[in-house]
Amino acid sequence: MSSKDSVIPFVFDALNVRGALVQLDVAWQRMQGEHKYPGPVADVLGQSAAATTLIAQSLKFDGSVTLQVTGNGPLAMLVMQSTDSLDIRGMATATEVPDDATFASMVTNARCAVTVDAGAMERPYQGIVEICPDSLAASLENYFARSVQVPSHLAIVSEATFCGGILLQQMPGEQPIAEDDWRRLGFLIATLRAQDLAEGATSQLLQKLFAEDDLRVFHARPVRFHCRCTQSRVEEVLRMLGEAETRAAFAESGRVEVTCEFCGRRRVFDSVDVSRVFADQVQKGSASIH
Repeated sequence: MSSKDSVIPFVFDALNVRGALVQLDVAWQRMQGEHKYPGPVADVLGQSAAATTLIAQSLKFDGSVTLQVTGNGPLAMLVMQSTDSLDIRGMATATEVPDDATFASMVTNARCAVTVDAGAMERPYQGIVEICPDSLAASLENYFARSVQVPSHLAIVSEATFCGGILLQQMPGEQPIAEDDWRRLGFLIATLRAQDLAEGATSQLLQKLFAEDDLRVFHARPVRFHCRCTQSRVEEVLRMLGEAETRAAFAESGRVEVTCEFCGRRRVFDSVDVSRVFADQVQKGSASIH
C-alpha cells in the first residue's frame, strides 16, 4: 500500500463544515487490474472509488458503503464498495464505449443507489437518485441533498494512475452557514485538478485550497484495495449454478474457470475439484436429515 493511499478528515474552525480529502494510488491501480476499461469508463470508476471512500470515512460503526450505478446506456453497471476500515473494491460493466465518450452519453436512463450497511446493527439504508448527466459528483450532491438532507460539495478527479477528491458537508444539527460562505467553499473545491493530487492527499494542499480559513486537520487514514472473494465463496457460486450446469461447463473445456470481477483472480476447478464441491453439498444435505 502506498503512503499516497489515504484520506484526511478535517473541520473548519469558524464554520459548521466538515470535510475529507482522499487520494488513491496503488489501491486504484490494483482495482483496474487486467480489466482494460475504456478511458471514459475508468474515469467514472476512479471517481466512484474516491467518492465512496469519502463517504465511508465518516462511518461511526462497523459497516460498509456501496455505490451502484445502473442504466440503459453503454455503462450498464458500476459497483463500488468501501468498508468503515476503508477497504475498497469496485468494478464496471460497459460495452462499445468510444474513447471520446462523455459521461452523459454513457449513463442513459441511469440511477445511482447508495447503500449504507451497518451489519447486524440495523437494516441497511438505501437512497436512490436519478443520475445527473453533468457528472457523477453532481449526482451524489443531489443524493446528499434529497436522501440525507445534508448540503454537500463534492469534487472528484481520476487519472490512469491515481484518483481522488474532496467532500465538504454542513454539519447536521448545527447552525447553517451563511450562503455566501457555502458558495465560496463550493467555488474553491471546484478548482481542484488531478495534478493537485499528484503528490498525494496532504495538509499542504488543504491549506492551499482554503488559504483564508482556519482548519483542524486530523491524522490521515490508510486506504487499501481488498477483495473479499474466497475459495469457499466461489464454490458456493458453483453450487448455486447447479451440478448439471457446472459439469456441462467442465465437459466443454476439461475444466471450470471462475474469475472474480472485482479483483480479477482466476480459480480453476478440475474434475476432482468439481466432484468434491458437489460431494460436500450431498454430505451437508444428508447431515441435515438426521
